[in-house]
Amino acid sequence: MEKIKVGVAGVGFIGAVHIEQLRRLPMVEVVAVADPFDATEKARRLGVQKAYDSTFEMLEKEPLDAIHLCTPNNLHFDEALLAFTKGVHVICEKPLTTSLENAKRMSDAAKKAGLIHAVNFNYRFYPLAYEMRQRRLSGELGEVYSVHGSYLQDWLFLKTDYSWRLESDISGRSRAFADIGSHWADLVSFVTGLKPVEVMADFATFHKTRSKPLKPVDTYSNMMLTPEDYEEIPIDTEDYAAVLFRLENGGRASCVISQMFAGKKNEMRVLIAGSKRSMIWDSADSNELWVGRRDAPNEVYEKDPSILAVPTRRLSSYPGGHVEGFADSMKQHFALIYEAIASGTTGEHEYADFDDGLMEVSLCDKIIESAKTRSWIAL
Repeated sequence: MEKIKVGVAGVGFIGAVHIEQLRRLPMVEVVAVADPFDATEKARRLGVQKAYDSTFEMLEKEPLDAIHLCTPNNLHFDEALLAFTKGVHVICEKPLTTSLENAKRMSDAAKKAGLIHAVNFNYRFYPLAYEMRQRRLSGELGEVYSVHGSYLQDWLFLKTDYSWRLESDISGRSRAFADIGSHWADLVSFVTGLKPVEVMADFATFHKTRSKPLKPVDTYSNMMLTPEDYEEIPIDTEDYAAVLFRLENGGRASCVISQMFAGKKNEMRVLIAGSKRSMIWDSADSNELWVGRRDAPNEVYEKDPSILAVPTRRLSSYPGGHVEGFADSMKQHFALIYEAIASGTTGEHEYADFDDGLMEVSLCDKIIESAKTRSWIAL
């Protein structure tokens, strides 16, 4: 079988995860990486044969079938458009890009090219997160009354914690919500089948300035530097966001997003209250799903393919008692995308595409507007 040749652009924390999970797919071969910092060394460390200093050079020189964009947000637009002109399928990290105008152009270009286009909203494919969707589709949940939850991290807790994501000219006007709140919002829409129609948001930036390293530091690398290795930088993106949503069915939703919650490394919680029962899923305990009832005992389901809905079973590679988590959700996500690439199918699918990415950029724009005006904003 001829393998699908893939390049990965941006080889920091998340790019390396992409490569590791792509290697679990028998139809895929990662043939090249691109990164402006130590590309050759990163390629060697990850066992990839070719390395380039820029995504554009890789696209010009390598006969790729698909590319994964794990680069800073402001680069996605130009990289994706060049890929489409080369006939290359695009899998892009979220957010899709830094402006609504460019997100629309990316979505239009993807459709015009007739290629596969996907956004890495991988939380859809945790088995028990996906199981919530199946229980809603089966009617077990009933009408959705309300959704609550949070996404909490502490990797930017200290003033000396720094990343390109803190710089709005690179990451966009929103940081915490665009970076991780977008995952929460996408999963809620995927599970409930509902879209928000109005939003009310409150933002806070607790570190008004941060100490930026004068040398490159990869995300989550925890490199220790001395005081003279920093410069003070003003911060204009949010550390914290609280958002209220009015849903299209008349239901309500709310979430708290923070990248400065000490002790929470990476935890998303989704709590759904339906007219028949409720459900709670926590990414930090991702192999359990809590189901609540008014007139019967509550239940806790473990990730066990033998007791899950038939469509959910394909998202679990191992039997009950064998934990599957963050990396596995990406493997399952990528498997669906590359099945579509292999079959040439651009029709109905469950992975997030550029239209979903456009919707999240639009939602983020309205949330920013609400936080600034302190008012309800219609979508």
